Amino acid sequence: MNRAAATGSLALTLASALTLTACGGSGGAGVAADAKQTLTVWAMGTEGEKLGDVAKEYEKTHSNITVKVTPIGWDVAHQKLVAAAAAGKLPDVVQMGGTYLGEFADMGVLEPVDTKTFKEGDFFPAAWQQGSYDGKTYGVPWYVDTRVLFYRTDLADKAGIKKAPATMAELQSAARAYQEKAGAKWGLSVQPRGLDTVQSFYPFLFSAGGAIVDDDGKAVVNSPSAVKALENYGSFFKKGLSDKGVQPGYDVTKDFNTGSVAMFFGGPWFTGLLDDNYPDLKGKWAIAPVPADQASVSMAGGSSLAVSADSDHKAAAKEFVSYLTDAKGQAEWFERTKDLPANKAAWESGDLAGDPALQIWRKQMDTARSTPSQPKLTEITSKVDAAIESVTQGKSTAKAALDKAQSEIEGLVQ
Repeated sequence: MNRAAATGSLALTLASALTLTACGGSGGAGVAADAKQTLTVWAMGTEGEKLGDVAKEYEKTHSNITVKVTPIGWDVAHQKLVAAAAAGKLPDVVQMGGTYLGEFADMGVLEPVDTKTFKEGDFFPAAWQQGSYDGKTYGVPWYVDTRVLFYRTDLADKAGIKKAPATMAELQSAARAYQEKAGAKWGLSVQPRGLDTVQSFYPFLFSAGGAIVDDDGKAVVNSPSAVKALENYGSFFKKGLSDKGVQPGYDVTKDFNTGSVAMFFGGPWFTGLLDDNYPDLKGKWAIAPVPADQASVSMAGGSSLAVSADSDHKAAAKEFVSYLTDAKGQAEWFERTKDLPANKAAWESGDLAGDPALQIWRKQMDTARSTPSQPKLTEITSKVDAAIESVTQGKSTAKAALDKAQSEIEGLVQ
């Protein structure tokens, strides 16, 4: 999923899905790519706000095309997409968050990707997987998101920490040292509860070799590896190394700036937030890969671009999506937004190739994982959110919590 939590009504989703037909296309060749036409595009959050400028640049070299970009807030995106799909009024091109795509592909409202134009090998494997459902690809990776470890280097010196923690055991030792020797209130900040707590848990889960749903679509959230990961995650709260009282919407950068929090897992946008809001902190923090359990594996998030199955402008839509997702387009998009490119070739020049910190993100994406697309993925992950909360709040063991989640998720997977 993306940086902002996406919500929607499950009842509306299910009801709408029942009314939809697996249309698979508009029934004709549609409008030719070189004909005069208007493309409608929906994009979410910051991307929606900035895509309009890119669209204007595109129009300069495609005089026959008018691109109408509608920014949509992530808080209402799911609801709007469901309503538009039910009415047969999806835009020609739509941004799809990782948890959405399986649901809308299952409805039959997305056009399969032309894999002769868009090649799987050009993109990070986890990004391509997010755009795929039931053996077909419906979304072209646009940008990727993963988590790495942010840590205070100046406080590490005080704590006697010589290097970034490379293992989960070292992560816990470092958290304790930051508290006992460097005055941090919390050694590590990870989310204890609330919507999308699972995103904070993924680095622990995937690094331990666990998963929520395996590649065959089977629920495996109570596997020994997953239980081990949640026991480790919960131990930070049980030992007082992490704050179990953190509320949804908490801004970790404020406490990271003061030194109250010494480490946290975060996405690439945190770099800009820290540089812009706390310039005096520059040189006092760094990033490192996710500490390894079996391996160093973080979550893969981000978004894909999909074309409506009912669009009369599929040819032009495909050209616009290609413009946004080729190496050049994604490198330019990074300069505008700092969104990490999903196209691997975009990383071969400029700052993306030469900046050592950016290469940490690049390396992390090579092993990053995502949960396979499922029509009810948002509901599935909510069951894991509840399991995590029961452990961090001391109400359940990891095994009991994940056994309960497993029984609930088994009826949701397809």
